Amino acid sequence: MHIGLIGGIGPAATEFYYRGLVAAHAVHTEGMDDPPPMDLTIVHAEARDLIRNFNEGRPREQADIFARLIDRMKGAGAEMAAVTSMGGHFCIDELRAVSPLPLVDAIPVLDADLAKRGLRRVGLLGTRRVMATGVYGGLTSVEWVSPPGDELEAVHADYVAMAVPGRVTEDQRAHMFRAGKALCDDQGAEAVILAGTDLFLAFDGRDCGFPVIDAAEVHIAEIYRLLMSDAA
Repeated sequence: MHIGLIGGIGPAATEFYYRGLVAAHAVHTEGMDDPPPMDLTIVHAEARDLIRNFNEGRPREQADIFARLIDRMKGAGAEMAAVTSMGGHFCIDELRAVSPLPLVDAIPVLDADLAKRGLRRVGLLGTRRVMATGVYGGLTSVEWVSPPGDELEAVHADYVAMAVPGRVTEDQRAHMFRAGKALCDDQGAEAVILAGTDLFLAFDGRDCGFPVIDAAEVHIAEIYRLLMSDAA
């Protein structure tokens, strides 16, 4: 299976997806004399377009941008497409209606994964809309909680501030850790969902003091499964 990735939103998230897929392929093909190829194409979307359309509530406009990029990947031989951004999924329904290719939608993949884990209540960190809507209304297998009051806006602001340049400050990391711990201690979350792809910048390789599930890693695992689904 040849899968196309919409990258660039932001650059660190794109690298995270690519690195995750390459690592999975290395593990999957270890010891093979003639390993199957990983057919993958990546195109660049502008983060500024996504942020503007996200903030202005223009999902159809963003879907049209993504659809043009997917058409380019289809021309390169891609058979399915995925958006390497949880924030970018704000237009996933509109994109599905106009996409030239089937989509590997992260939202039902994440919901199914949470159901398999047997969790009852999770916390959410990510963009404002992801946290306020339970990942655009897609989390149906669990109860979910988000930072209360002004803290939701503060988490959103720090998330965007790290996602656009693709780097995190120690203050931003500490804030995300405090917000996640409060979701567990004050609101009873059994685990915190990193529902913003760039959150790996703050959490990857760190002991934050509470259980986390990276939505991007769940998505990457499903993309890789599909990539290799027709391998001999």
